[in-house]
Amino acid sequence: MTAPLPSAPTWPSNAWYVAATSEELTTQPLGRTICGEPMVFFRGKAGQVAAVEDFCPHRGAPLSLGFVREGQLVCGYHGLTVGCDGRAAGMPGQRTEALPAARAFPVVERNGFIWVWPGDAQQADTAKLPPMPWAENPGWAYGGGLYHIACDYRLMVDNLMDLTHETYVHATSIGQREIDEAPVHTTLEGQQVVTRRDMPGVKAPPFWRMALKGAGLDEDAVVDRWQICRFSLPSQVMIEVGVALAGHGGYDAPLAVKASSIVVDFITPETPTSHWYFWGMARAFAVEDAALTDTIREGQGKIFSEDLAVLERQQANLSRRPDRRLLTLNIDAGGTHSRRLIDRMIAKEGV
Repeated sequence: MTAPLPSAPTWPSNAWYVAATSEELTTQPLGRTICGEPMVFFRGKAGQVAAVEDFCPHRGAPLSLGFVREGQLVCGYHGLTVGCDGRAAGMPGQRTEALPAARAFPVVERNGFIWVWPGDAQQADTAKLPPMPWAENPGWAYGGGLYHIACDYRLMVDNLMDLTHETYVHATSIGQREIDEAPVHTTLEGQQVVTRRDMPGVKAPPFWRMALKGAGLDEDAVVDRWQICRFSLPSQVMIEVGVALAGHGGYDAPLAVKASSIVVDFITPETPTSHWYFWGMARAFAVEDAALTDTIREGQGKIFSEDLAVLERQQANLSRRPDRRLLTLNIDAGGTHSRRLIDRMIAKEGV
């Protein structure tokens, strides 16, 4: 059951959000709620992506229950055909010229992702799409997945901007006690929030032992480890992570002695208590090794499923006790600053 929208929005609307991956959109329509807006995505006759409201102008049935024919969307209830612009294009035995159009949303396909703009279409500008240099560079490999998570998208932002939880939630994969012991540095760089941890002279946890081996390095070696989390509006977090053989400069070490990656996190609100989480890892080592890509994807999927379990139960607690005031500690600075940027963007839209 879709949760009702709150009186005040909890997300910006005039922004690009990842709605789906390119591989999700095949020959069938895809229904998905983005920022409280039920939408249906499909491909036009030339293969271009279209997005319209998931509401048939005839009787209100979800258009996503229909099918695509010659690049147009056919409602599965009475056969009304809708074009990529949302306008009625025909219906058996009926005249459709006077029917109202379904709302069409600006949509762009780029680097394997389908982006949608749920707000004012007049403000949609592809120049505002985030840069993804790793997706356009053959020196990087990428693999990822998607989770639907029953919690406020901002809880995921909090989670990713404070990796202290790795020691506890991910104890068997990427967690280690040195994460707790390493100081966290939080800075604001324009419209970006950055938190950083450096852990010199440590033993790599299981996930990073696997990565070292994949990079052709000694998995038992002492390493320098780093985590640099970057939040950007409206709700994406890119995390530079890696390990390098100790004494070679850590983050700045030559590629030959390190396994470095970017954890890719596109967080798309669905309702006030649910979101779509597009996760992945782009790496700059052993990029031709497809088996390693699969192994990393499998490991990442397990790690993020552990986050999912915690976040959904956290949301359930918060929903039961909305009166409870939460504590803010120094490790929460990254999430706190990120929420302030979100709040400012929402407030600006309301002016």
